Amino acid sequence: MKIALFGNSYQRSKSEHIVTLFEALQKYEVSLFVEQNYYDFLKEQSIELYTATPFITIEDNIDIVISVGGDGTFLRTAEYVAEKNIPILGINAGRLGFLADVSKEEIVTTIDELFSNNYRIEERTMLQVEVESLTPDFTPYALNEVAVLKQDSSSMITISATFGEEFLNSYQADGLIVATPTGSTGYALSVGGPVLMPETSDFVIAPVAPHTLNVRPLVVPDNKTITLSVDSRTGNCLLALDGRSLVIPCDKEITLRKAPFKTLVVKRNNHTFVSTLRNKLMWGADNRNV
Repeated sequence: MKIALFGNSYQRSKSEHIVTLFEALQKYEVSLFVEQNYYDFLKEQSIELYTATPFITIEDNIDIVISVGGDGTFLRTAEYVAEKNIPILGINAGRLGFLADVSKEEIVTTIDELFSNNYRIEERTMLQVEVESLTPDFTPYALNEVAVLKQDSSSMITISATFGEEFLNSYQADGLIVATPTGSTGYALSVGGPVLMPETSDFVIAPVAPHTLNVRPLVVPDNKTITLSVDSRTGNCLLALDGRSLVIPCDKEITLRKAPFKTLVVKRNNHTFVSTLRNKLMWGADNRNV
């Protein structure tokens, strides 16, 4: 089996996860490839890399990609993988962990399950962005959300949204988020959006700090395009995809649609979305002192 490894190279205290992972993989016949920046980081930490090979661009013949970090690392991994149709396993060295939900304590068991084919693969919808101002090196796909935000000014922006062929609304706000079901537990949730089950065929459209209080987050089917036009005093706005951002001029129309491919997520059979909600969001927990 050929396995590629991505990781968080910013938190040195979390490198212990990779030691456990390497030791678990050594029991099996694995060709291991490590993303170049993470490879250099691990060498600096004097971590035994065994026969791992560094890479810059991921090859199509990789069987599994393992992401070691938080959900942010998982999103960057999904950006690298893009349309290559390679399943991603997320090991959580971060905080919340909706996507990277395998804890350090579960690493050995999870690797054993991986090589005994005791796991499932979930397909996650992605968003595709079309706008004239995108640079060639900017990946136009998002697993969580696309956000259009004000830039360099405290003044609100106006975002006119069309759903399919029908005008939806002009949002006066600090910004507008369009989230996938996967991203419904991210940025969109923080502005009052609903939680969607990962398998639903919908998007969430959620304003950020809207001027009008009766403008609420909206769930729409993902089979139509969403077109956005922005008006800003500065003439520019910020376009953000899963935390990656660039400044674009407001005279460029932004088109969002469901991407022609999906991100494949490796899940343990006992890890379900409902159990994740209970555990990560502490549903049903009562921490009051009695």
